[in-house]
Amino acid sequence: MEINEKKGVILKSLGGFYYVDTDNGIIETRARGLFRKNNIKPLVGDRCVIRITKEDAGQGYIEEILKRQNSFVRPPVANIDQLILMFSAANPSPNYRLIDKFLIQSEYHDIHTVLCINKMELDSIESNKLKKIYEKAGYQVILLSVKQHQNLEAIKEVLKDKISVFSGPSGVGKSTLLNEIETGLNLKTGVVSTKTSRGKHTTRHVELFKLSSGGWVVDTAGFTSLDLKNINKENLKQYFKEFREIDQCRFLDCNHHKEPGCMVKAAVDSGDIVEERYRTYVEMLEILINGGSI
Repeated sequence: MEINEKKGVILKSLGGFYYVDTDNGIIETRARGLFRKNNIKPLVGDRCVIRITKEDAGQGYIEEILKRQNSFVRPPVANIDQLILMFSAANPSPNYRLIDKFLIQSEYHDIHTVLCINKMELDSIESNKLKKIYEKAGYQVILLSVKQHQNLEAIKEVLKDKISVFSGPSGVGKSTLLNEIETGLNLKTGVVSTKTSRGKHTTRHVELFKLSSGGWVVDTAGFTSLDLKNINKENLKQYFKEFREIDQCRFLDCNHHKEPGCMVKAAVDSGDIVEERYRTYVEMLEILINGGSI
């Protein structure tokens, strides 16, 4: 029996099959039973070793999952270089609390994040407010209008040579943007419900797409809420990145709340930390102190 082994990247998982990109093209594969036995599930983005035999008529089997750089549970992807967090300036209106929760998640996973604000043509004041707040917090912010083809080159440059996952609420234009920057993707797009002002889910599975300009992107179903189970009242402060840039407070275990000699509160008073971000932090902290979850 002639056996051929190749390395590749899982592009898509569908119906128990895994589609792996190799130097011989895309190979349809199944996962070996040992993965199930060891409670390992191959993920889109996984680098793997596959076995192909002539007897399998060109179909392969995943033999090994190579070491992961990182992985997400929701969406289920691995080896992501950056998160492209996409919201809109209007229709639907931006949810600042939700933006901060996504950013806390990306900081927890130590994944570089770029914030994209679409539909800037609908509300330039809101767009620039978001840009000012989150640039001051230390994030790259791109304002764009997919509809009017504004700043699309800026997002192409950010995606180049990276594996990027798009995330954010439904209806903000993630699939529309990807269709614009990569001709031929033909991703299904949705509209915002006139009753709820929320987007309708259009992405049903996770898939890695190769960009002709360089890089890969994952289009995922939109989320409207996040469950941050690993965040508690002691570690919440670690995931507001602008807090980490501040000189040490009087107390080593300062929670930047009611403690005297807090340098974070002093930075808020001086304008070095944006008050809206600090207010969100305090609201979340008090929920956690009272036994709730954010």
